Amino acid sequence: MSAVALAAGSKVLEGATARPTGSDIPEDKPPILALIGDRYHNSDYIHVALDRLFSELGLQWDYTIRYDQLSANLLRGRRVLIVFRGGSVWPGGYLEPNGYCYGNGLENVGAFQQSKPQGWITEQQAEAVRDFVAEGNGLYVIHSGCEVANFAPVFKELLGGEYADHAPPRPFKVNVMNKTHPITEGIEDFMVTDEQYFPKYYGDPENILLQGDNIDGLTFSDRGTKSVSGWAHEYEKGRVVFTGIGHTISVMWAPEHLKLQKRSVEWLLKRI
Repeated sequence: MSAVALAAGSKVLEGATARPTGSDIPEDKPPILALIGDRYHNSDYIHVALDRLFSELGLQWDYTIRYDQLSANLLRGRRVLIVFRGGSVWPGGYLEPNGYCYGNGLENVGAFQQSKPQGWITEQQAEAVRDFVAEGNGLYVIHSGCEVANFAPVFKELLGGEYADHAPPRPFKVNVMNKTHPITEGIEDFMVTDEQYFPKYYGDPENILLQGDNIDGLTFSDRGTKSVSGWAHEYEKGRVVFTGIGHTISVMWAPEHLKLQKRSVEWLLKRI
């Protein structure tokens, strides 16, 4: 199967289930390309969640799970790249898909593949994304996508942060820290039940848009109750957005969060 699957707003050709890759991609490719799905975040829920987002925006989009084919050629002609997948892969295999359930309790765990993760992104791929943004396009990193920065200094510099840790799914509040930014204009604080991400943020504090706050006073590790949950900045001629929530469809479709995603895409497309 070819790397990029046809998604919302795209005309499905008879007998075809995927859009060709590389130099075979037609020039009228959709403006949005999403790299989605990893061991802990299956591509199906992400596709369902993003399909509603782009349908309501009236935008065509493509998606791919083939991280190995991310390249300057794949990005050519696009306007926004969405990265909604983690930075780790397990080429040697693993016991079970989510890493959180029964694996650690098996008596014969040694009989199965031992999980040995490694980063998938290459220096050339990271440079291709950086150049794509620098030329005037947009990068939208969602939830687990921030872990990609842990394996590529170029991507980390572009994003302005990297993954550190996250709490288990539980209720917390998302506070809008900058209500005058085009992305957050009209967005109210909202509650979610999600993994509260605690990324490392290296950018200008003025660019922080969202703060996660466990208003029940529950801390996580030694990281306290509050976290940076979203930021946005310009990078040369382009723009970058990160939002940390997104572990379930219900969180992706939380009304204020969905509005925030729409405005993020509009900002990356330079429509607002």
